[in-house]
Amino acid sequence: MSRSQDTAASELFAALYPALAGWCRRLTDDDGTAHEIAAEAFTRLWARWTNVDEPRGFLYVTAANLVRDHWRRLERERRAMRRVTAEAVVNGQSREGADPSVRLLVQSLPLRLRTPVLLFYYADLPIREVAVLTGRKEGTVKADLHAARELLRSRLGGHLDHTH
Repeated sequence: MSRSQDTAASELFAALYPALAGWCRRLTDDDGTAHEIAAEAFTRLWARWTNVDEPRGFLYVTAANLVRDHWRRLERERRAMRRVTAEAVVNGQSREGADPSVRLLVQSLPLRLRTPVLLFYYADLPIREVAVLTGRKEGTVKADLHAARELLRSRLGGHLDHTH
């Protein structure tokens, strides 16, 4: 960017960032996410600065798309957590009693088990694709998923035993 373009970009940022971040905050209900999205929208604008005729419109359309992606990602994560929890909780115990930090438990799995869990439950990939991506046989992926569920079940069961 030239000096005048740099000045214009700084002025645009100062003028529009607060409103854009506030708008994103209303859409995401989270300050940190709102600022990340607003900052990313500006980053994408700067990358195309000389080709964008309507910077304000570009920012809001970009931010709207990023908000949509954020909600889709959260919904995928919620679905995955429901699936992992439903399969990991010991039979006969209600999901309501499950540790709300299943996500932390999943993150604590050994990498060998965590990777297939994330691909299968979070990314909704079929076992065949998980096998290709991890370079393992389908039977190995199934065994790893079973081992991960058993490990999660034991950890969740232990948590539930302590809360009742």
